[in-house]
Amino acid sequence: MGLELYLDLLSQPCRSVYIFAKKNGIPFEFKPVTLMKGQHKSEEFSKVNLLGKVPALKDADFTLAESIAILLYLARKFKTPDHWYPSDLQKRARVDEYLSWQHMATRLCGSKVFLIKAIAPAFLDEPLSPAKLDGAIEDLNGVLKLFEEKFLQDRRFITGQEISLADLVAIVEVMQPLAGGYDVFEGRPKMAAWRQRVEEAIGKDLFLEAHEPLLKPKAAENLPPELKEQLKKNLLKYIK
Repeated sequence: MGLELYLDLLSQPCRSVYIFAKKNGIPFEFKPVTLMKGQHKSEEFSKVNLLGKVPALKDADFTLAESIAILLYLARKFKTPDHWYPSDLQKRARVDEYLSWQHMATRLCGSKVFLIKAIAPAFLDEPLSPAKLDGAIEDLNGVLKLFEEKFLQDRRFITGQEISLADLVAIVEVMQPLAGGYDVFEGRPKMAAWRQRVEEAIGKDLFLEAHEPLLKPKAAENLPPELKEQLKKNLLKYIK
């Protein structure tokens, strides 16, 4: 039995795992899990990941959850090029620093803007107040300022001259608000140039392939009413 990756490419952490595996020629079977259909809460999926989240990895009888753990497992098992998770102590520390910071920063704030602008209108009976969106965008702008000043600075990539896991995780997070029509790169030439370098390092075709489900999301009209109601409750908890 080979390596299996359970992914929904609407999710930032799933896209980072997908891109990393494809870019490095890691052999895997893509197991799609549609979050909008609640497939991550099924009894079958719980046998792979009791946490009920994607991404998830199954390697023979070994299972693993959490995107960062999965990325590091793949990097070590398949001995991917050093620049992804550098052996140099300080460069590796830069990667670890960003990966430790992003959960409650770029990922959280990017997701919130995406959910309010792109997902909430399909689930909520009435639009959210403009103040809710304004507050989410203000938080995201503050995080992006920190990203530029602290993590990117004047370097080509977060660790210096070469792309790393930090850049890969960062790019999928800051792409998330684009699906809601909020361009995080507008007025940020440093970030826009960094995005272009990351795309080139990944490969434009792979980058577009991984982001197509995000930028062309399917509508939620055909969901069962009970599932739609549950997703509505979860959404309101997340964006409160």
